[in-house]
Amino acid sequence: MRRALRLLPLPLSIAICLPAMADDKPVNWGLCPATEVLPAFNEAPQADKAAAAAREQLPTDIEGNELTGTSTVPQYQGNVILKRGDQFMGTDNLRLDTETGNYIAEGNVRYSDSSIRMVAERAEGNQESDTHKISNIQYQLVSRRGNGGAESIDLQGAIGQMHHSTYTTCDPSQPIWKLVAPQIEVDNDEGFGTARNAVLRIGKVPVLYAPYFKFPIDDRRQTGLLYPKLSLSGRNGFDYAQPIYFNLAPNYDDTLTPRYMSKRGLMLDNEFRYLYSGGRGQLDTAYMPNDSLRDRDRGKVEFSGYHNIDTHWQARSSLAWVSDERYLEDFANRLLGVTASNLQSTAGIYGTGRTWTAGLMADHWQLTDYTLTEASLPYSRQPRLYATWDDSFGRWFEAGIYAEAVRFTHDDIHGKFGADREYERDGSVSERPGGSRLDIKPYVSMPLAGASWYITPTLAWRYTAYQLDRKLADGLSGERNPTRSLPITTIDAGLFFDRETTLGGKSYLHTLEPRVFYLNTPYRDQSDIPLFDTRAFTFSWGQLFRDSRYTGADRQNDANQLTTALTTRLIRQADGREKLSASIGQISYFDDSRVTLNPNDPVLDQGKSAWVADMNWAVTDRWTVGTSYQWNPKFRKEDLASLRARYLLPDDGVVNVNYRYRRNPGNGSDQLKQVDFSFLYPINPRWSVVGRYYYSLLDTDRKPLEIIGGVQWDSCCLAVRALARRYVKNREGDLNNSFQIEFVLKGLSSVGQDTDRTLRRAILGYNRDDLYLVPPSNIEANDDDYDPNLIP
Repeated sequence: MRRALRLLPLPLSIAICLPAMADDKPVNWGLCPATEVLPAFNEAPQADKAAAAAREQLPTDIEGNELTGTSTVPQYQGNVILKRGDQFMGTDNLRLDTETGNYIAEGNVRYSDSSIRMVAERAEGNQESDTHKISNIQYQLVSRRGNGGAESIDLQGAIGQMHHSTYTTCDPSQPIWKLVAPQIEVDNDEGFGTARNAVLRIGKVPVLYAPYFKFPIDDRRQTGLLYPKLSLSGRNGFDYAQPIYFNLAPNYDDTLTPRYMSKRGLMLDNEFRYLYSGGRGQLDTAYMPNDSLRDRDRGKVEFSGYHNIDTHWQARSSLAWVSDERYLEDFANRLLGVTASNLQSTAGIYGTGRTWTAGLMADHWQLTDYTLTEASLPYSRQPRLYATWDDSFGRWFEAGIYAEAVRFTHDDIHGKFGADREYERDGSVSERPGGSRLDIKPYVSMPLAGASWYITPTLAWRYTAYQLDRKLADGLSGERNPTRSLPITTIDAGLFFDRETTLGGKSYLHTLEPRVFYLNTPYRDQSDIPLFDTRAFTFSWGQLFRDSRYTGADRQNDANQLTTALTTRLIRQADGREKLSASIGQISYFDDSRVTLNPNDPVLDQGKSAWVADMNWAVTDRWTVGTSYQWNPKFRKEDLASLRARYLLPDDGVVNVNYRYRRNPGNGSDQLKQVDFSFLYPINPRWSVVGRYYYSLLDTDRKPLEIIGGVQWDSCCLAVRALARRYVKNREGDLNNSFQIEFVLKGLSSVGQDTDRTLRRAILGYNRDDLYLVPPSNIEANDDDYDPNLIP
């Protein structure tokens, strides 16, 4: 039997209101029972997004074993089924008054669609006034695995109330955690719900109580409380933060976070975000009145954002300020452009096209290390203009140019005095003069290549001119407008050989790739040129093929040298996986290189550079080993040695072992010697242990740099991570202790500190969805397309 009437409007929004704040991160339900709380109803139609979208335009089909009553008050009995699009409703008995709109559904009431399955004892109401009352409900969310129940639900249009409701993602036979609310009011039109006297229980223990909170029931953001963060550390004591979210408008919002630290006091953090069609931005601020440990007011301001001017140009800024030089040490904030000793702010306009890039920007540095003075800060560039262009012309040639004009300034340098590592300004101020620099480097190259070879000769000319402040010029040669001009000639050539081979019964492609790189640059006396932003590159594999051994434009080394290098690879034919890669190379210096950073630095003598070798070997698909090594024939000692190994355990486990050593080639002293061991070891599907031991082996600095130990417990619906951490907190080598614990309520949210962030930084390959080669950095470098030392 078929009639055109609306399907009974069961309260789907109420059923999903409690898990509405679920985390976006994919949840692992691997430990959950295979059976579903409410199995799919056999009579229900196939639920898909297309059917759900079209449901409002479709009539309702009604079927039943028996139809009695009258035409105005029909009564369906026996296996009554209603279908509309993806919606299904079943009941034993349905009585409908077509004149008044009253209805009663009794006995085995069942409902399902693409998002939910629900059973109830009774449903009654009025279709015309859109009022409904449903009793004794159980439900299951199809996509989120959430389930729960309620004694009754009252609906009037878009407004509803749920009485004595529960929500959990656990199996009903083992409700490890449950959210219980005596009353929840839901407004579907406004898109939010209000819970009163809600209690979160883990086992039988109530861990969170909220007398009143408001939350979203759909994708619309709503003002309300977010989950708190708790931790315990020797630096801050008991640390509690309660974020409060404000939905100010569709395209901007604000999060205010009062934070209490038992050893310091109260801090207010604030995050303001905005978004529009041409860009976005974020402003973070923090203020602490009278830090008890430092006896002063403290705070920070940080802004980052961009605006798209057109298809080629974008304005960007990354600005940051902290109240004092110990702020980062004490609060360990993730600030943009921050290192251990300084904080960078930048703003500019940047452009890019098919053959060009350009930018106009300025930056500023702030000291964040109380043991230093502003003399250690880099020069600020106020302003800096750069442009690059590169294109091919004719059949054989490519040409391009790098150009930069910059004004270098430096803030006043305040003297300091101190005892017991407590430093204060002594009132003295000294001046550090600056200057302006123009650097232009045009070049032309002729890239020639075949199927198994290439050769690229390049001729460049570098011109650099300065206009120095008088005081700076007097400290050098007295020349206020020094210049430097010289040609740079390079020839880069290589061959590719390959053959098919078989190892262990598997087919591989074996390659042999010899490469030579010749560099010739005449000597120019540069002793009258200051050092604004230039330092020596750390010698590495990449340095074998650069046309300068210095960053920045203040030095261009003279050279008559040849790099010879060889790389070999084993590539598995079945899937293209690189089984082995090994490289070795060395520079031959035919003449002394006399250009140095400072007048008293030793020249680079004629002879051979250190051998540079690098190898990566996939022993198995789970076990990889890598090593880098530099052997200095002059001192007959290694300049650098590193060994890294990673083993992927079953069930997402990982073990990392690293050793790093570096020697100062200038004086032969040990510069760095460290071991780093980290792991995630699954004991069984529920329990795993995590740890890191990061230690310095230098005799003058023998101490742990970071020690982490922790346990993880996982279940179908709850995960708990507890970490103890001891780490170096400042340049003086002082150690800090902290304890972090986090409860992850799967399908809802997490309570406690963000232990996942700590572990992903400390353990390479943690979670195994991101097997990165280096840990994620707390430093976000500013975009800078100008690098005249790169080979064209």
